[in-house]
Amino acid sequence: MSEEIKPNLIEAPTHDAQLAAENIASGEEKAPKVDFDADYAAAQQFSISDVDRTGEGAAAAEAATAPQQEIPVPEETRTEAQSTSNPDDYVELAKEIGASREDAVTSVSDDLVKQALEKGQAKK
Repeated sequence: MSEEIKPNLIEAPTHDAQLAAENIASGEEKAPKVDFDADYAAAQQFSISDVDRTGEGAAAAEAATAPQQEIPVPEETRTEAQSTSNPDDYVELAKEIGASREDAVTSVSDDLVKQALEKGQAKK
């Protein structure tokens, strides 16, 4: 797929580019032809080195990217939260969250906690 390049004098970024565009427009120089498909195919050939096509390349890549220190394997720990039906536990938790200064500023009053507990109760 060969395409002809058509110069645009307005878009020429440098003086040399403007001169080349003028020469092409006047017919003094031929416009270059670009074969994008052939260029792409050639680029694909150069994108992988000869060493990478062999087992040596894979070994070299493995050695280059290997970690320098030993990486510990994480151990899985299981924790289970004990559920309670005591509303006082939730009130205490809400007070702790409201007192947190690292998170967004909140103000939790006892009335707000009571309203939340009432809304969270199953309706009969």
